[in-house]
This record gives sequence, C-alpha cells and structure tokens, in this order.
Amino acid sequence: MRKLLLAASLAVLASVSPGHAAKIALAPFYQNLAAISPDQPLGTVVAKEPVATEVPGAEAWRIAYVSSDVRGKKTLSTGLVVVPKGAPPAGGRPIVAWAHGTTGTAQYCGPSQVLDPVQELNEYFLVGGTSWTDFGIPAVTHFIEKGYAVVATDYQGLGGGGDHQYGVANSNAHDAINSVRALGSMGLAGDGKKALIYGWSQGGGTTIAAASLKDYISETGTAYDGVSFVGFVALAPDDLASMITPDATTDEGALKFMQGFASTFSDNVFNFAHFSMYTWGMVSAYPELKLTDLFTEDGAKALDEIYSKKCMHPGSDTINFTFGASYKSLVKPQPENTSAWTKALIDSSVQKVAPIAPVLIYFGTADTVVPPVMGEIYQKQMCGMGGNVTRVQLEGAQNHFTTPPTAEPLYIPWVDDRLAGKPLDNGCPAN
Repeated sequence: MRKLLLAASLAVLASVSPGHAAKIALAPFYQNLAAISPDQPLGTVVAKEPVATEVPGAEAWRIAYVSSDVRGKKTLSTGLVVVPKGAPPAGGRPIVAWAHGTTGTAQYCGPSQVLDPVQELNEYFLVGGTSWTDFGIPAVTHFIEKGYAVVATDYQGLGGGGDHQYGVANSNAHDAINSVRALGSMGLAGDGKKALIYGWSQGGGTTIAAASLKDYISETGTAYDGVSFVGFVALAPDDLASMITPDATTDEGALKFMQGFASTFSDNVFNFAHFSMYTWGMVSAYPELKLTDLFTEDGAKALDEIYSKKCMHPGSDTINFTFGASYKSLVKPQPENTSAWTKALIDSSVQKVAPIAPVLIYFGTADTVVPPVMGEIYQKQMCGMGGNVTRVQLEGAQNHFTTPPTAEPLYIPWVDDRLAGKPLDNGCPAN
C-alpha cells in the first residue's frame, strides 16, 4: 500500500509544472508588500499596522522593514514591535530583539501572522500550545514591565516576499539586526541605542551569527545608526560551519562531509525535514546550488512543492505521510557539486570573528534536533579569539523544545544586567 501511495504521489508531481505556481493566501498587510521596493536604507519601516495584545501595559504593531541577505541583496522582512504604552523616558529605552526558531519556509509561516501573535512563547509540541506553529515572544511581559522596547523579526521570505533563506544564519542575522534599526527608526525607543538579541534554535544560530557581524552592525546610512549591542543569548543554537573541518574544503573532503551531513540529519523523518528544508533555504540564497545536487529529480520536485507551500510541522507530516520509511530514497547516494555546497555552508554560517559582546548559550543534554556539540565547538573557537562566551547545561534531560521555558528564568537576570551596564566575568573555560 505504501509503495502504491508513493508511486501515485510521484505521478502527480510529474504532472505538475515546476516552480511555486500555487498562490499562498495572505492577509492584506502582507499581500500589499509585494508592491513595495526594498531599495531604501537598512531598517526603514515601509509598512505598519496596530496589533492588539493582552500583555499588560503594552502596545504593538506589525511592521515590514528593509533588510538584506547574506550577499547584500536588499529584502523586505516582517515582524512585531511591542513597547510600553506612553512616551519613552529621558535617555530612551533599551531594545530587545527576539529571533524565533524554525517555523517553515512558505510565505504564511511568519509568527507575526498568527492570531494574537503578541504573547509569551507558545510552542506546538508542549502542553498548552494552541497553534500549528511556534509563535510568541519569550519573557515579553517581563521586558515590558522593565520598560524595554521589544522587536521580533519573522525573517525575510516569511511574509515579505521572496524565498525564505532558512538556516542561512547570516541572512537571518541581518534581519535581527535590522529589526532593531526598524524599531529605533519608529521613535519608540526614544534616544535608546543599547540593544540585545536573544533567540532559539534557528534563532539561536541567528543570534551567534549576529554577534560576529561587527562591520554590518557598524554600517552608517541606515535608518537608525549607532546601535550598541551589549549581549547575545542563544538557546540551543545551530552552527553547522563549526562541524566543517579544514579538509572539507578539498573536493574529496567536501564529498565526505556532505555525505555525512545528509546521513546524520536523516536519522528520522522530523530531522530529515529540517535537513531538506535547510538545503532548500540554501538554494534560495546561493543560485550556484541546486536541490538536484543532493536529491533525486522526483525528490527535489517533491521537496520544492512542500517547502514553497507549507510550514514546518505540516511539511514534516506530508513527508511522513507520502514517503513513510522510504523518505531516505529521496537523497542521492552520491551528492554532486559538494565543494560549492561546503563553501556556501561556511559563508552562510557564523563568521570566524570574535563576538562584539558577551554571548550566553543554554543547551539540554537530550537535544536531538541541534547537537549540543555545535555550541561546544563554537565556544572553543570564539574563546580562542578573545570572545566572552558562557555555556550553560540546563538541569535534567532537557530536549530541544523544553530548552526555552527551562532557560527563561535563568537568562532574564543576565539580560537585565547587560542592559543595566553591570560588569561580567569572562565565561570561557579555563585552559
């Protein structure tokens, strides 16, 4: 029966023309963005609309703003801005930017698009989750009580047009940095220039990538110059480039690495969905790459159909329903163009530059989605360059999805201290 279903599915795919033909229904705010040019200064807010929220003492907006991808191409990103009611105080408000975890790649997968988006983090897998996706902003109630201005990017491609560059950490980091500029340009932080980024999973990788983008952060001519980032908090961050050894830059090494990459992240259908969606995002960022470098013709066509139209959990379920235990057959035994892939993976990931401010990482020992060893290697690399990186193992067997709520009461005081300008010891392990 499974074979018949698979054959029928591939037959349907064969009759469908390639590309992203099916229109994704979007709310008017997002539909209207297609007519707006991003050829404006980074952080420029090109559209906004009020959003209701039950966070005490807060007011909020959906926004669309100018950002740029890993190769410098201007893009539009969407997101949420949440601030305390009333005018900013003398000296302004500190800005806290949230970088969300994996939600998917289709245009409607941005967290700002769900009903009642401005609330505490609401996770799909956890008891109490109310949606088909993860959305919300962790600790937003506390941050509003403290008088901070909060912004949460959707990333490009999740409402603002274009294909989402999922897992391309430097594109996502640009979006987080420019979200701070966007909030500042709205006048909602007053004269506040102090900022901090925190994120989980995809957003954790975004956060540590942003920490090493000194030149991008110091650019002038933006909509809000002179932002000073004082800290970065990464929950279960991914950093694929940390796993790439120098020999992977050779043709033979690149082939071996890409084979291992595909094998490691195809151990179950959920991780395969992350892996294949990651490669889809890479193709959208680097035109020299093709899905057919790594997947069969039928596999590439199926994955493109899925990721251009569905978010994370429905996409994973579609792979499981359609292909079952045969999902690995979508992968080519012998990947092609592997040197270009490894070069792009390095280019897209955290740059080997010391972070500009202290970094705090939280991880759980039971995380099977993002191997904690990535954070361990990152810490060793950055500490060796003179960075200040603290890495904290959460108590108990915390998994990828219990990491955010478990870590929240631990990182809140750290965030408050950084924004208050308190001194901090170096968290790097002693040699």
